[in-house]
Amino acid sequence: MEEELRNLIKVWISAFISISYCYYISSRISKGFLRLLSLLPIFIIFLRIPLFFSSVHFCVISAFFLTWLASFKLALFAFDQETLSPLPSTLSRFFCFACFPIKTKQNPSSTRVTNKPKPKWVLASKIIIFSFLVHLYSINYHNSLTQLPFLAIFTVHIYLESEFILFSTGTLLSTLLGCEIEPVFNEPYLATSLQDFWSRRWNRMVPSILRPTVHIPVQQYAARLIGPKMASCAGMLAAFLVSGLMHELIYFYIIRKSPTWEVTCFFVLHGVVTCLEIWVKSMRLCPPPHRAVSSLVVLVFVFVTAGWLFTPQVLRNNVHKRLINECLFAIDFVKAQVVHFLM
Repeated sequence: MEEELRNLIKVWISAFISISYCYYISSRISKGFLRLLSLLPIFIIFLRIPLFFSSVHFCVISAFFLTWLASFKLALFAFDQETLSPLPSTLSRFFCFACFPIKTKQNPSSTRVTNKPKPKWVLASKIIIFSFLVHLYSINYHNSLTQLPFLAIFTVHIYLESEFILFSTGTLLSTLLGCEIEPVFNEPYLATSLQDFWSRRWNRMVPSILRPTVHIPVQQYAARLIGPKMASCAGMLAAFLVSGLMHELIYFYIIRKSPTWEVTCFFVLHGVVTCLEIWVKSMRLCPPPHRAVSSLVVLVFVFVTAGWLFTPQVLRNNVHKRLINECLFAIDFVKAQVVHFLM
């Protein structure tokens, strides 16, 4: 663990130096191919960074924050597109918006449901559920479960832990930066369609990055070949494909084995079904189902396809055991520090 912490410090020092180079040097180069070329060494550094970790948490977080999001944001920055353009006033703000999954609210006064603050009891309920899951891990009760019940528990665990990490990151940075930041998750279990799930509720930082870097360019190019309606579908499928490939890369960082392409198939399948869903809605052949019914269908589809394509690599390579052990170790460490402080 001490070596992992040392590596963590080295990684974020490297990230800060890399972003400083982007802020003070690359930003002085005219936007376009030359600026993109000047960023190539940073892309290579961010691509290698997760390999320094053996911890699942550190590896996944660095891969998501730096290898994926920061690299894509810097690619947009090369052409003076959001979220790093216009250039932030200070290096610290540039660093935060480049390296962390945060995005300022475009319209803080909006009354849309997606921007309303969540009731405190929702967060409290999630903390209680997560604590219960950790308790099951601590007494090894999960080892007596069959694969399907364990898969359900582990899926909830992944969602809650991801939301806690991103929520705490956003809360801390919004305080430090003095600005209002959009929440990354928006109660994905309430999604009434796959389009709603992926574009507005599940990890909204990803579609906000994939839309300008993949979806729109592919759509604009395809529109000249296959027309605007089919081009929109092509852009969406391209975004899902890239998301699948990036998840495949993250799996490689964790497992250090050749990809099986199951995760890519998961996202391509969801892209195809989402396109079909949008097409069926546009036909208006029947009235939309009740929200409760559509939400249940979406959850079942996501859960079944995740169990089929998304999680098998995790289970086959015992990544779930490593992740659970890291959670228990972190909780025991915090408890020990609290006891030591009180004594």
